Amino acid sequence: MLLQPDPSQGLWQLVDSGRAAELVPELPALRLEQDPIHRHKDVLSHTIAVVAKTPPDLRVRLAALFHDIGKPLTRAYVDGQVTFHHHEAVGAKMTRRRLRTLGYDEELVRDVTELVRLSGRFKGYAEGWSDSAVRRYARDAGHLLGDLNELVRCDCTTRNRAKAERLQEQVDDLEQRVADLAAEDRRKAERPAIDGTRVMVLLGIGPGPVVGEAVRYLLELKRRGEAVDEGDAEVALKEWWVAREG
Repeated sequence: MLLQPDPSQGLWQLVDSGRAAELVPELPALRLEQDPIHRHKDVLSHTIAVVAKTPPDLRVRLAALFHDIGKPLTRAYVDGQVTFHHHEAVGAKMTRRRLRTLGYDEELVRDVTELVRLSGRFKGYAEGWSDSAVRRYARDAGHLLGDLNELVRCDCTTRNRAKAERLQEQVDDLEQRVADLAAEDRRKAERPAIDGTRVMVLLGIGPGPVVGEAVRYLLELKRRGEAVDEGDAEVALKEWWVAREG
């Protein structure tokens, strides 16, 4: 059912027939009672809309189905506003238990659970993220980065076209920054921990082929996972110099 081009009808039938209460009782629980004053979203309707927007990939669709599963347990009213603080973390635990009960393989369970846990990470990006925050987002997502960004895109079900377009532009911007930072990190990885100028100072020599030889040696060490920081590189350089001159 989840792999149909549009799973909406099947999901509604699952809920309305009562079968969801047997297989995935967390799902009908998302049909939160509408508050007549604050009129917060029916989370079940939102969830099914999100699932329908995602591509027919089981991992992504399961993540979409469970991404708000923790909301009923975390719902609270603060200063007249409904809140669902930490619902992603709570939902991740619920997701793991339910998917294991349903018999999914452990790798899929692990990936979907992680997508649910990270599903709210993008919030706040519009307020400005540092490069380190972008790197942390990409690092934490790991091989799930593409799926996580897809989930973020599909989690926007607003009818406000301008708001929806803004979110897509923000995800575009994040993806470009991730790519740019990855390229920058690759370039840095191809440089030793100390440059030619520092080599000349440490060895007391002037410009020449020996400097290039030393830099290439330090780069080779770095590629092997050695002399990756400045202090270790300086020690390695001096040892290399002594051996070379001796």
